[in-house]
Amino acid sequence: MKLSALMAAVLLTVAVTGAQAADTLAKIAESGKITLAYRESSVPFSYLDGPSKPIGFSVELSNAVVEAVKKKLNKPNLQVALMPVTSQNRIPLIQNGTIDLECGSTTNNSARGKDVAFAVNHFYTGTRLLVKKSSKIKNYADLAKKTVASTTGTTNALVMRKYNAEKNLDMDIVLGKDHADAFLLVESDRAVAFAMDDILLFGLIANAKNPAEFEVVGDALQVEPYACMLPKDDPAFKKVVDDTIVGLMKSGEFEKMYNKWFMSPIPPKGTALNLPMSPQLRDNIKTPSDKPAT
Repeated sequence: MKLSALMAAVLLTVAVTGAQAADTLAKIAESGKITLAYRESSVPFSYLDGPSKPIGFSVELSNAVVEAVKKKLNKPNLQVALMPVTSQNRIPLIQNGTIDLECGSTTNNSARGKDVAFAVNHFYTGTRLLVKKSSKIKNYADLAKKTVASTTGTTNALVMRKYNAEKNLDMDIVLGKDHADAFLLVESDRAVAFAMDDILLFGLIANAKNPAEFEVVGDALQVEPYACMLPKDDPAFKKVVDDTIVGLMKSGEFEKMYNKWFMSPIPPKGTALNLPMSPQLRDNIKTPSDKPAT
């Protein structure tokens, strides 16, 4: 009796694991298509250069995964479909299978890990403030009783609400539908600051009409990792994505990509962000990890 129960458990495990492992790769193989998400204004990770051409550091990570999937499935002519996503809809679109992979500017945290899976981390950032230099705002205390922007569906909006309540700052927090929308609130003086991941703020300033008008200020409220997002409970597909990114890290190609997008002039204006690699990211290249923020 014990043996048959054990065998049944083993067979069930094999069946479940097999179903999970085949999921995304099997779907891609059957349809002949992989669907990648992109962001429209997450500079320099994933953003538009022209009406419908996504470019950026994370876009190049996605493209590397596509090449690995083509080899894995022996489908050199695999069709690549591109779909724009926002902070608000990116997780549901992974969950319902509309998109197979999202490499943008998504924080890998424990709460999201209940709904989706994350590849190894590829960047580390913290919430800071984009302001007009003329505003004289230097830190969070200066935001008391003022209107502050963030982006719908981001960890930054949650962090700011929590900080606002804890410090009794009585801020009016307004949310843009995407980063460009939230930046516009500051540009048009409808908000005095935009709270977001510092790297995205530097990217927005670099592409602004008048970059010299803005600056990034304030302490980083928390340090969080970015990672590519994929369907949950799909170890075979996660292995392909992880192996691709770790391979880039170990070969030195990842650092070349980093220097291209963070240290050199980038489209559309040819402005360089000049942001050296953080100690956290250097450590992650040596010992790749998919550890989430708490």
